[in-house]
Amino acid sequence: MSLLPHQIELLSPARDAAIGIEAVNHGADAVYIGGPAFGARAGAGNDLRDLERLIAHAHRFNSRIFITLNTILRDDELEAARQMAWQVYNAGADALIIQDMGLLEIDLPPIQLHASTQTHIRTPEKARFLQDAGLSQLVLARELTVQQIAAVHKALGPVDAPGRAHIEFFIHGALCVAYSGQCNISHAQTGRSANRGDCSQACRLPYQVTDAQGRFIAHDKHVLSMKDNNQSDNLRALIDAGVRSFKIEGRYKDMGYVKNITAHYRTLIDAILEEREASGHPLARSSSGRTRFTFTPDPLQNFNREFTDYFVTGRKDDIGAFDSPKNPGQAIGWVTKLGPDFVELEVSDPATVLHNGDGLCYHDLHKALIGMAINRAEPVSARSVGQWRVYPKDPMEGFKDLRKGTEVNRNRDMDWVRTLEKKSSDRRIGLWVQLAETPEGLTLTLTDEDGYTGNARVAHAHQSATDTAKAEASLRAQLGRFGASIFVVNDIALQLSQPWFVPASALNALRREALEHLEAARAKDFVRLPRATPAEPPAPYPDDTLSFLGNVFNHKAHDFYVRHGVKVIDAAYEAHEEEGEVSLMITKHCVRFSMSLCPKQAKGITGVQGTIKAEPLMLINGKEKLTLRFDCKPCEMHVMGRMKRHVLQQTSESPVKFYTTRPQRPA
Repeated sequence: MSLLPHQIELLSPARDAAIGIEAVNHGADAVYIGGPAFGARAGAGNDLRDLERLIAHAHRFNSRIFITLNTILRDDELEAARQMAWQVYNAGADALIIQDMGLLEIDLPPIQLHASTQTHIRTPEKARFLQDAGLSQLVLARELTVQQIAAVHKALGPVDAPGRAHIEFFIHGALCVAYSGQCNISHAQTGRSANRGDCSQACRLPYQVTDAQGRFIAHDKHVLSMKDNNQSDNLRALIDAGVRSFKIEGRYKDMGYVKNITAHYRTLIDAILEEREASGHPLARSSSGRTRFTFTPDPLQNFNREFTDYFVTGRKDDIGAFDSPKNPGQAIGWVTKLGPDFVELEVSDPATVLHNGDGLCYHDLHKALIGMAINRAEPVSARSVGQWRVYPKDPMEGFKDLRKGTEVNRNRDMDWVRTLEKKSSDRRIGLWVQLAETPEGLTLTLTDEDGYTGNARVAHAHQSATDTAKAEASLRAQLGRFGASIFVVNDIALQLSQPWFVPASALNALRREALEHLEAARAKDFVRLPRATPAEPPAPYPDDTLSFLGNVFNHKAHDFYVRHGVKVIDAAYEAHEEEGEVSLMITKHCVRFSMSLCPKQAKGITGVQGTIKAEPLMLINGKEKLTLRFDCKPCEMHVMGRMKRHVLQQTSESPVKFYTTRPQRPA
């Protein structure tokens, strides 16, 4: 079945099957991963054999595997996408995450469908439409507030209604500055489409910012680069607003990131589940088992651009990583001395230990982040606690503005890296063991936390033990040995008239047989997620017009929207029909606001009110120029530009053309 209204899902990313398996081992209730193609992450595909291995492992814990099929597709790609959908379905995948509505018009398998972040769900109306179109889980735009999420939750109807969709929300990881699915800068400048999994990340570049008169407002600032998302403090509010699937960003991230961040949120969510249980309003995990870790999870240890909760609790003025899109790490101390090939540091915490291979960094006088990889680290002397001498990998003359008193951060701790390279978790399903005697011998019953049972019997003479206390202890010790399995014993009950002597070999055989029956019972009763039935008649789309921002790139997608009442449908930007200046990016982030130039910020300030207007600004990076325009009513920024001539002259990725002459748009 799908998520129940009281179930909470922790949804982790995986670049490959090995990382996906560790996500499950570290507590993920579900994992999303790319299939062989069309997964919106160039270079992050996975073959079917690896997916089958991951799916088999996840299903033992009732964890789910979602396959990303979330690029927009050309007409000539629809058949390959259809075949892939059937392949991953037959491999056991639980859901497809999609962007292209053309997929709803072809012969897909009866697999559950989830709406990708690329569908840019920002309104209750859009969410309700996608639910009525047959999608079962909706990842909302990262830019929504708790109140807006609650409004979407309400619009989806009663939580126990058939076909009711579940709300998914990103709680951690890198933030795309644009509304997902609403950014075409990469394609305009390079021909690489973000909607097809090949973004050039122009948002992470440094820009000069000038005003309408050409005056400089900012110099070499990464004004479109956001800090990383971290909703650790908002989980309770998000649950109360209706979120049931909590998603971690990161299908390009490494094993250590997925282990650590999954463990971090597993710990936080489990604490909330215990709170709600005690309060009489219980929530539950959507998969089985409990996880123990060999480390203390810490999000600061992984790559991050510092953290923000973005717009969840309202607009903030510190959401940007404007100085650098790199990982600044954590402050550890200050430079005390520079040598010909070394740097001496005093660490702020005497317990801090530096290691060979650590990564250090500092800000130069222009706030640019300068990295310093360490070949060797050693204490200055046995007597000087907290004093370290480090020998950088690179020559000293290359470290700009490094001087005595410079604060130094560590952004890679090799001790931490090595910890997560080892086995770092143990996930087990709770088990109750009952050994009872029968006239012929013994019967063993295993009952797991989900109510499944496995039984085994053995004919064995009832032989009295010479030492009953020792015999009982031996029985319990042998029956509790599930170390190589996915189970852990919660309790052992002996329903015996006396503690009989039973050879260890007989008990081991009894335990193995009962365990096989238990695993078989779990596998037999595993239920595939159901495909939602679309509403009939087809629900009308919230608008009757779709611009190129609708990302309609094939005729099946066109047919879908026509069937749902849309009258004017422009082709996606990748079709190369938009030759003039258009909105290449729509974002809730506002450069004027971040630089205290917003008219709303000046409201009521004597001498300032009315003098600050939302005039356009210009972004300049080398020869690239983009215009910023501000729509103050919805509080949004548009990054304006046109497609480069060399991109426009390329053969369009698709010959799609919906109109010879476009119908006149409604006034």
